[in-house]
Amino acid sequence: MNWIDNFVRPKIRSFLNNKRDTPENLWVKDPESGEMVFYRDLEANQWVVPNSGHHMKIKPTDRLATFLDDGKYDLVPVAPVPVDPLKFRDQKRYVDRLKENRAKTGFEDSVLVATGNLYERAVTVAIQDFDFMGGSLGMAAGQGIITGLETAVRLKTPFILFVASGGARMQEGILSLMQMARTTVAVLRLREAGLPFFVVLTNPTTGGVTASYAMIGDVHIAEPGALIGFAGQRVIEQTIREKLPKGFQRSEYLYTHGMVDMVVHRHNLRSTIGSLAAILTNAPANEAITDNGTKAIAAQASMREAALAAEGDDDILPPSTAAHAE
Repeated sequence: MNWIDNFVRPKIRSFLNNKRDTPENLWVKDPESGEMVFYRDLEANQWVVPNSGHHMKIKPTDRLATFLDDGKYDLVPVAPVPVDPLKFRDQKRYVDRLKENRAKTGFEDSVLVATGNLYERAVTVAIQDFDFMGGSLGMAAGQGIITGLETAVRLKTPFILFVASGGARMQEGILSLMQMARTTVAVLRLREAGLPFFVVLTNPTTGGVTASYAMIGDVHIAEPGALIGFAGQRVIEQTIREKLPKGFQRSEYLYTHGMVDMVVHRHNLRSTIGSLAAILTNAPANEAITDNGTKAIAAQASMREAALAAEGDDDILPPSTAAHAE
């Protein structure tokens, strides 16, 4: 027993033990360079490491606050779905996992749907939260995507989806896989309404999500360095018995090989999507987005040229090139 427990008076002891809600980690380590970055600096920089440009995970509420006008938005309620219909249990019960993740994130499931304005034009936004069971696609997540698409059709707005997922949710079995077809049908209804569908692929986007709604948008935009693919690299190498190229399944590699339309820095997503939405909806020009958005879109041409020049290499474009829209 520590001597201080015996000699410090109770009131003083309670004062010493008062943490005053101080965060456990004031510093965050950059996975790429190992640099330690003050978390408030990261938060102010939209969770992009200033020196390396590494894009870290960002909370859905932080994403909405920086993406929409004045950080204002209205959450769209998602209809409830049956909980644990298969009575699944591995190391712990599925219902217990759901409770833990709901307490951790503050949300009912991995998809958040909201409406707001982007450069004074109404939009509908859906965000997958990787912190909620790896952003996995289950019945509730599928219903969230469908709710977002139906809301966009009802309000006649563009639909913007920020994807981050490890794939289908195994605890729901075939009911999870059904969401791939259900969400695809909802995307087709959006297309029939003549409304644009923007998909922003963030790190990571894998599994059944990439085999359904994440790859059937009108414009596919990837954040720099994001892992995007269906099967994992190790599974592919063991299947084809070949070593995959360096940077395989990363945003820049997919851009070079035509799998995504753009690789856009997080700071430029707002102006880029704002410009594209105005173009695809034949909206009047908005001077507030003309400069930044046009520059970000035009920068793709120079990056495409650099990509074609590097086509003979096994390597991908360097990270400095990926931050083309700065």
